[in-house]
Amino acid sequence: MNLSGKKINFLGDSITHGSGTSGEDKRFSNLIAAKTGAICRNYGIGGTRIARQFNRTIPDFDDNDYCSRVCKMDPDADIVVVFGGTNDFGHGDAPLGTPTDRTDGTFYGAMHVLCNRLIERYPDAAIVFITPLHRCNEASLRGDNKPMDIGNLKTYVDIIREVTEYYSLPVLDLYATSGLQPLVPVIKEKFVPDGLHPNDAGHVILADKIIAFLENTL
Repeated sequence: MNLSGKKINFLGDSITHGSGTSGEDKRFSNLIAAKTGAICRNYGIGGTRIARQFNRTIPDFDDNDYCSRVCKMDPDADIVVVFGGTNDFGHGDAPLGTPTDRTDGTFYGAMHVLCNRLIERYPDAAIVFITPLHRCNEASLRGDNKPMDIGNLKTYVDIIREVTEYYSLPVLDLYATSGLQPLVPVIKEKFVPDGLHPNDAGHVILADKIIAFLENTL
């Protein structure tokens, strides 16, 4: 697909918002707009999760889960890109649930709710998901500091893959193909200094990966 003039909504968290970069012009959505001529609209909010949070966090904007924000995005998008899940792993308190869940109170259920809401709001648009990136504490079963074991990062990645396959939605698997693994010291130093948020150079990689996927898959 030629992306020039296409309206792309990016629903995401702090990585989409550009945390870790030196400015908005360095975040991947702006780079994509500059490189392709697409109209990129950034709906990234730091700290947000796909599933609902049971114990409210401070500040409250952290609790604006993805499911609740679908209706707040511009309705005329040609493409909707959803990039999330790392905060569900990191500090989300929703249980994983089961594949049959259809409420936003579990991660499985929230993925189903999110996919359905996106399809209903954007029936003529291409809907694309991006898996979480690797992060330094990805092996933890308690994320950043959860009170109980829930699942490591790959558990969340696999659920995203599973549910999007159910709806036959394309997935850009950056967990598998980004080349950004901050557990490798040289990669962390050059692209992901804090172990989670890509820097300016990391966002160039994200932009190029997303452009190639959208142009070649849609």
